[in-house]
Amino acid sequence: MYTKTILAAVLCCVATIATATPSIQSWQSASGAKVLFVEDHNIPMLDVAVSFPAGSSFDSADSSGVAGLTQHMLDAGSEGLSEDEISRGMADIGAQFGGGFDQDRSSVSLRTLSNPLVRDKALDIMALVLQQPVFPGEILEREKARLIDSLKEAETKPEVIASKVFQKAVYGSHPYALPVSGEIASVQKIAIQDLHNFYNSHYNAVSAVVAIMGDVTRAEAEAIAQKLTAKLPPSTGEAKESLPDVKMRIQASEERISHPATQSHILIGAPGMSRTDPDYYALYVGNYILGGGGFVSRLMNEIREKKGLAYSVYSYFNPLKQPGAFQIGLQTKKEQADEALHLVRSTLEEFVAKGPTEKELLAAKQNIIGGFPLRIDSNSKIIGYLSVIGFYDLPLTYLDDFTNNVERVSVAQVRDAFARHIDPQAMATVIVGAPSSGKQDDLTVPPEAAKK
Repeated sequence: MYTKTILAAVLCCVATIATATPSIQSWQSASGAKVLFVEDHNIPMLDVAVSFPAGSSFDSADSSGVAGLTQHMLDAGSEGLSEDEISRGMADIGAQFGGGFDQDRSSVSLRTLSNPLVRDKALDIMALVLQQPVFPGEILEREKARLIDSLKEAETKPEVIASKVFQKAVYGSHPYALPVSGEIASVQKIAIQDLHNFYNSHYNAVSAVVAIMGDVTRAEAEAIAQKLTAKLPPSTGEAKESLPDVKMRIQASEERISHPATQSHILIGAPGMSRTDPDYYALYVGNYILGGGGFVSRLMNEIREKKGLAYSVYSYFNPLKQPGAFQIGLQTKKEQADEALHLVRSTLEEFVAKGPTEKELLAAKQNIIGGFPLRIDSNSKIIGYLSVIGFYDLPLTYLDDFTNNVERVSVAQVRDAFARHIDPQAMATVIVGAPSSGKQDDLTVPPEAAKK
């Protein structure tokens, strides 16, 4: 009782400290874009990110790779500026151009000094890149060759093979199963018109999310958002901005793939949760205890500390628009693969059945809440949160509410959420570098149903 009281007191103190979160303003620009803004004059910097629903899940099997190449080639040339001129223009003023790409979204980001002379030049370049890309043919061929070489090399790596097979096993024909970078055969067929078509269909102002953080006023931020989105392609209504529903309960499967690697690469999982799932916090905190908390997680304790079967083992949820994957992963010696697999499954099964202990839950809350200030200690981190909040339609109070939502999670909520979302008997298992002769585990599918 004394220990619980001390931990609870620590949690209250930490939660109080962590509530110093940035004030988020939001509006819709005249172009129709959603804008999120945090005004901060502490340092003379400006961060801007513009996101679109244009990730790899908006490809088709035949066009896999188009979405990624479209995002990658936005700064390969625009009306009035070549690829080299874009690069030199940013370098001359010390601005940093970047971006992001995943299954759901594509983004372009900028970090620059807030001095108007520097800032305006950087924003002029960003506006051209976003709104007037030309996708030069010779650069497309160069980037296709580079990407194909990268995909060929990736096909030899056990961790890449495992990830690709795992996504297919979890999602089947759903667009989330498509490789983020595409397939060799589909990339080879990509033409300039494919990029133009994808850009015109998905890079529209009405679907854009503009995140702005830094040393500008509200009026300046409004002008920046409009400048970056006013000349985007008009929405045609043809963009596939909604995805088909993910089938939450999958059939148990196991795929063992031979590979000369010295270790077996093991992935286990199933569809998990979406970014707006009501069980988000219960699953988030529960997963921290199960396998997301590093050396303090239960999987690490059982697999590494007690048995020495792997140097590292982890679990995580990848929340997306539709439920992203819940995944457990580890590497182990081939001769230990079946033992490690059995122990992972039994640990997961026990956690789903019984949930965490009160002691585990209190420790997890302390670590999560105590580490929260580090999540928002820089402009670059905050701009990332602004993009996520805007893209996934999360409350503007998300950062304010985070620690309180974590603190409210109970053992019963974790147990209930995992029981409804995770079925240990309906998981996809992939082993790359599988042992030459391994017996099937009692907790997986019968041998005759498993792929070998």
